[in-house]
Amino acid sequence: MVEIDIEYEGDLHCRAVHGPSGAVLVTDAPKDNQGKGEAFSPTDLLATSLGVCMVTIMGIYARTKGIDLKGTRVHVTKEMVADPRRRVGRLGVTLDLPSHVPEELRPALQHAADTCPVRLSLSQDLEINVTYRWDR
Repeated sequence: MVEIDIEYEGDLHCRAVHGPSGAVLVTDAPKDNQGKGEAFSPTDLLATSLGVCMVTIMGIYARTKGIDLKGTRVHVTKEMVADPRRRVGRLGVTLDLPSHVPEELRPALQHAADTCPVRLSLSQDLEINVTYRWDR
């Protein structure tokens, strides 16, 4: 179990402290929802969590095969929808991966990413589009 302590600082800003490490994360509401957009919004963190989780799980699998994915880049786009309620409607994830990864390992690495804990925890109503580019 991990504990995270969150303090609402007012003006739609929060400060979260990661119990195990003491790392601090600040958030703000987005400009399109009464905030100033001065930091990650809660839904930005959801999108970020997906991208980070996918590449981390790929990295764990790659490590077991003696492959370094250092330099991999992940770009995530987040689109909100308002109907029937305001929520994240679509996430696009593009992973630019090193070309030195052997072709025969690529499907397993993609499967690892596609079954990461964050992705498996998201609603089936959320549209997720993933692109893997192996020539970077």
